[in-house]
Amino acid sequence: MLKIGLTGSIGMGKSTTAKLFAEAGIPVNDADAVVHDLYAGEAVPAVEAEFPGSTKNGAVDRAELARLLSVRPDGFKALEAIVHPLVRQRETMFLEKHRAAGVSMVLLDIPLLFETGGNTRVDLTVVVSCDPQIQKARVLARPGMTDEKFNMILSRQMPDAEKRARADYIIDTGHGIEAAKARVNEIIAEIKDRIGKGDLRNA
Repeated sequence: MLKIGLTGSIGMGKSTTAKLFAEAGIPVNDADAVVHDLYAGEAVPAVEAEFPGSTKNGAVDRAELARLLSVRPDGFKALEAIVHPLVRQRETMFLEKHRAAGVSMVLLDIPLLFETGGNTRVDLTVVVSCDPQIQKARVLARPGMTDEKFNMILSRQMPDAEKRARADYIIDTGHGIEAAKARVNEIIAEIKDRIGKGDLRNA
């Protein structure tokens, strides 16, 4: 079973692109969605212990956690030490399920794919990108987003140019949803063709 890793910096359109792969019939494991689920369940006790006051009504209060992290930069490593192993467990379950079902390829949507070494766990990487001005406009349009928050998030992410250089495939989302959809379908068709020719090992 071929594993495709999807990534892209904030505001590049990664989540929308992942949905396009899902619509094309490729099973998707969304790391962000998994974290959201963990923040309402398994991760709550450990997060509260590390960041007192960060949970409310039995779930992680993401806004309060973000505030606590903003005044404690080293907190990101502590949070990742809690969350990443749980995310990996869910990823393993996802892979086992679809491998058993005989699926030919799956997509792992991982925001910090290169930053966390996740690219070593996949067979191909797809980077979602767009013009920096489009990216900034998209992000600053989000509720509660500021230039300061945007820059803080960017500082934790590998530069877009470096991600593009490392990618097997690039999807530019700056030309609209239909163009992105066409590119997704083109990539899927090419991967299937490569598998058929034996260029890619479908293990």
